[in-house]
Amino acid sequence: MNPSNAFAVLCGLSMGAGCWLVLVRIPFMRGTRFPDRIEPQLKSQSLGSRLLRVPTHDLTPFGPLERILRPIIHDAITSMSRLNVSSTALGKRLARAGSTKSTLDFRAEQLLWAGAAFVFAVLVVVVAGATGRFSAAVSGIAVIGSALGGYVLRDFVLGLGIKRRESRMLSEFPSLAELMALAVAAGESAMGAMDRVSRSSNGELSGEFATILADTRSGTPLTEALQAFSSRAELPPLVRFIDGLVVAVERGTPLADVLRAQAADVRDAAQRELMESAGRKEIAMMVPLVFGVLPLTVVFAAFPAIAALEMSL
Repeated sequence: MNPSNAFAVLCGLSMGAGCWLVLVRIPFMRGTRFPDRIEPQLKSQSLGSRLLRVPTHDLTPFGPLERILRPIIHDAITSMSRLNVSSTALGKRLARAGSTKSTLDFRAEQLLWAGAAFVFAVLVVVVAGATGRFSAAVSGIAVIGSALGGYVLRDFVLGLGIKRRESRMLSEFPSLAELMALAVAAGESAMGAMDRVSRSSNGELSGEFATILADTRSGTPLTEALQAFSSRAELPPLVRFIDGLVVAVERGTPLADVLRAQAADVRDAAQRELMESAGRKEIAMMVPLVFGVLPLTVVFAAFPAIAALEMSL
């Protein structure tokens, strides 16, 4: 395939995509939604002009292009949300990552990542075709695989964000627990100690404490706010910490000793994990030592003797 044919194929694909967009945007080609059917029968409560409405936020930095493609993106996201049975689990993962995005926003980002990978793969295929190295089967597999890879890569990045955030929370927990124990021992209540800790420190866990306090001040009972944080965190040390706080608030049990004991348990667990990691790395270091350094040592030790024997012969 010469460059002119590749350029003609690319222009044809662009024209076909444009004609398809124009066709599917025709009013009689789109199904009428239920709100659109009943809206003429209802008395309007808004007397303002539709031109003065606040525009919805953009999911991409492309501006007008996104507004043109927004109906298609919205339909695709709605279809994916219907087919996907793990929207609740995705919401929990977003909460664990500390993200304020909704599941629909995350699905839109996944579609955009898949679309970007698809466009990149198509460009690579066009360049390969222009240089005369075109294979239909390999090109199709590369384009489809790139789109699926971009879709899965966004979920993988979310998982990495969750792991990093949880590791930061675990590293912050012993110090904050001891600060809360000092505040409680000085006469503060559980809520007052949490308020003092959230105001005097920065980090992921202190931000979660601030969220708990905001929920409590908005009318949610403290125990329910703590249990909501426990369901969001899903970390055993933090779950035990929240359970201890809930028991102390409900039954009035001493809290300072419990907090100090939990902080000591987390520090001991961190030390054990560090020792286990050091042991695993020590074993991993044996691989280059045995297969890399040791053979070279044997060669350097044996080569002079072999050379001397050859000279004597």
